[in-house]
Amino acid sequence: MTAATVTPDIAAWPPLQERERAHGRRLLDWAAGTGGPRLCLVRGTAGSGKSRLLAWFMAGSAGHPRTVVHALVLAEGLTAESFAWEAGRLLGYGPLDPARLIERVALDERPVLFLVPDLHRSGAGPVDLPSADPATLVAELLVPLLELGHVRAIVEVGDTELLPVDGAEVIDLGGDRDGTESGGPPSFADLLATVPHTAEGRPDWDGAPAPALRDILAAALRAGDEGAAVRGLLSDPGFLVHGSATALTAVLADERLVVPGQLRQVWRRAAPGLTGLYGDGTERAALLHAAAVGTDAPLAEYLRPLAERHPWSAVWARPDVPVTALALVPGAEPGLLAADVTGRLAGYDLDTGALTAVHPASGTSSVRPDGLAPRDGRSVLLLDGRTEALLSHAPEDDPTAAFVLAHIAEHHGSAALTDAKARVTAVAGGAGSPYTVVGDRSGGLHLWPPAEYQDAPRSRPVHEGPVTAVAALELADEGLTLVFSAGADGSVRLWETSDEPMPAPVEQREPMPLALAAAATPEGPVLAVAWSDGALHLWHVLTGRLRPLPLPHPTRTLALTPGGLLLTGGPEGLHAVRLRLDRLWD
Repeated sequence: MTAATVTPDIAAWPPLQERERAHGRRLLDWAAGTGGPRLCLVRGTAGSGKSRLLAWFMAGSAGHPRTVVHALVLAEGLTAESFAWEAGRLLGYGPLDPARLIERVALDERPVLFLVPDLHRSGAGPVDLPSADPATLVAELLVPLLELGHVRAIVEVGDTELLPVDGAEVIDLGGDRDGTESGGPPSFADLLATVPHTAEGRPDWDGAPAPALRDILAAALRAGDEGAAVRGLLSDPGFLVHGSATALTAVLADERLVVPGQLRQVWRRAAPGLTGLYGDGTERAALLHAAAVGTDAPLAEYLRPLAERHPWSAVWARPDVPVTALALVPGAEPGLLAADVTGRLAGYDLDTGALTAVHPASGTSSVRPDGLAPRDGRSVLLLDGRTEALLSHAPEDDPTAAFVLAHIAEHHGSAALTDAKARVTAVAGGAGSPYTVVGDRSGGLHLWPPAEYQDAPRSRPVHEGPVTAVAALELADEGLTLVFSAGADGSVRLWETSDEPMPAPVEQREPMPLALAAAATPEGPVLAVAWSDGALHLWHVLTGRLRPLPLPHPTRTLALTPGGLLLTGGPEGLHAVRLRLDRLWD
């Protein structure tokens, strides 16, 4: 039994049947105790009440600091990888592979309590692969996590011995050791018979019952038809949209399996997001379509009509262009300026993603642009991510641009020589922005007019630590200018420049905001925020409405047009997504 401590009053929790009260009391004593085992095993056969006990605990767990569950991961059908994705999402890290999840939890020393129902039903994929065996999840993930001193777990193991009982608290609900479940799993033919069909005779997966969507791929693996049933499911885009994402992930991890087109690569890209989506099929279609654009043209084209019914859908992709910075270039027809990992600056067509020009400011691999603030199509201020220095480029035939940009760069360079906290960490400007905005290590923001000389910037302290991203937006009809900033303190903040910065953040999270973009759209000002956990948030600024976008590509830089074209860039290339702004926040 655990060490004595003040435990919650069981009477304050949801009621339990009399025969369950002793188990509930023991679980509470373990959870609220200190100094005892960090693992609690809940054992028993099917029908013994394990699920009721865990549901009861979860229902009241938030009422006491020691019983708060930080990650409830339903393990049935999960592999070590899909378990790690879900746990990472719940802990605020975003979907991570097992090794990276263990590293993050190890670095984050806050106490963590996992609740893991149905560990004995975990595993998926071909039975001869380790991913199908629950012991793999235990060895690769649960055991290393439980070796961390600040991690505890309540794990349901059925009547198995997946985890050692020595040194653990064991709550055994007993039951019939012969088991109460009878019969074998349903066959592929039986499950397929429950799926409605279209007039053309194709399975209508949109109307399929949940058991078929969940179990039919596992049944196909058992069909004994040399893989024909599995290949049929993987060749059906409708099943890819509606079938079990965790089961598909496990099966597609089997490299022995021949799959159509570039499905394995596309699914690998989309799977972390797909396994976290539980809404209708159109969002899954939009996510899978976004992963296929630029990689698997037939699959992307098949999914496009369904994806375009969603409030956002991919338009084009340049996976061959790893991007470090984006900006919209001012002009009658704004273009897109992007910096890649080699230091090259190039222009791209907003409608197609086609390369239009290599910018004269392109340097060498010694410069890694992490921010861009174009004054016009030829002049640009850029941030070198390696040196945290601003560099200016303007053509010789435009002395005004050269003088103004050089002065901004020299001002911040001189400040950084006397104070390391003045070193530049973010810069932005371009179409839609009346300012070149500079953020520094102290958390300060500095505004410069890019069109004319100004001796010193207008500056304000805004963040408690380094600024990670900035954006500015002019609302000409209202006579307002909005400056948005993101910081390593996890906040996104707003400064309406006729007043002081707002004291409360627009958004505050544990992850770090990495990139911002803003635009004045027909629906009002919109702010896009990319976070370090992979989340991308779209804010309708005037109403405070938020819409998350589960994009399949890691995003390090953003741009947004007034018409609702969202450009995202990162190590997996340059991508364009069309936002249907009139429906996005419905």
